[in-house]
Amino acid sequence: MSSFAQSQLVDVLKVKDEIMHAAREYLREERFTEILPVILSPITDPLHHDTFDGIVSFYGSPYQLTKSMILHKQIALRTLPRIYSISPNVRMEPAQRASLGRYLAEFVQLDLEVRDASRDEIMKIGEGLLVHVLTAIAGRCTAELAHLGRQLAIPETPFQRVTFQQAQEEFGKGFDDRLSASFSQPAWVIDFPRAVREFYDREDPMRPEILLDMDLLYPEGYGEALSGGEREHTLPRVIRRLEQDGIEKARFSQYLSLVEEGIPASAGFGIGIERLTRFICGLDSVEQARLFPKLPGKVGAI
Repeated sequence: MSSFAQSQLVDVLKVKDEIMHAAREYLREERFTEILPVILSPITDPLHHDTFDGIVSFYGSPYQLTKSMILHKQIALRTLPRIYSISPNVRMEPAQRASLGRYLAEFVQLDLEVRDASRDEIMKIGEGLLVHVLTAIAGRCTAELAHLGRQLAIPETPFQRVTFQQAQEEFGKGFDDRLSASFSQPAWVIDFPRAVREFYDREDPMRPEILLDMDLLYPEGYGEALSGGEREHTLPRVIRRLEQDGIEKARFSQYLSLVEEGIPASAGFGIGIERLTRFICGLDSVEQARLFPKLPGKVGAI
């Protein structure tokens, strides 16, 4: 990492700065309003995979460091119809994930949500965002890309779609890396089974146990780019999903009160900035995509 940092980190950081500029440029054109992120809250994303809760005492009450803005995004749509946030996330995952090259304990997502949107509409926004960013970087960061030895191909839209079942049948469980390596341009995985995703992901009314969600995978084996979908937004369905997942309703009492008052139907996604930077720059690891990286299980970083 030290030799990389000395010779290439400046180029990576300049590219990342341009990524953020281009993303905001696109979202402003699409009539999004940026909101400030939530860092501490009594509620945050429970997540379906192993993480440790970052709990701090907030004036004597237990608050968590944000794992994602998903619940706050839904609530924010009561005020604004199209929102996004550049959201710092803390996910203290098992230490063995540090060696995989795509996990950070502290990272940033561009997290967006649209009131009354369908999955197809939000996928179109995701495609437009990625194509705009790639086009901007290819045109504005030619020197940096040359130094990094990276050539960018601008993908054609719409991207290919593969169902979770198709991907698992062809590549087996934990298919992300193998499926990603088989693609020559970004592609979607859709229709995840309910059991592998979160309580807020909307179940298809016509296909029980199948969710109206999606992941976007980068090509060349770079793995997951973004994750999202449509959201559950009615109190009976949210409570049913919490019960199915064995989550205590008391943990989300404030959220459930707001759902009972009324939150809009919506769809959205979160896209990791460090992973996007890694893909664009052709980096070995997301550790190389930011200053002061913190990897799962690696203590000592400032």
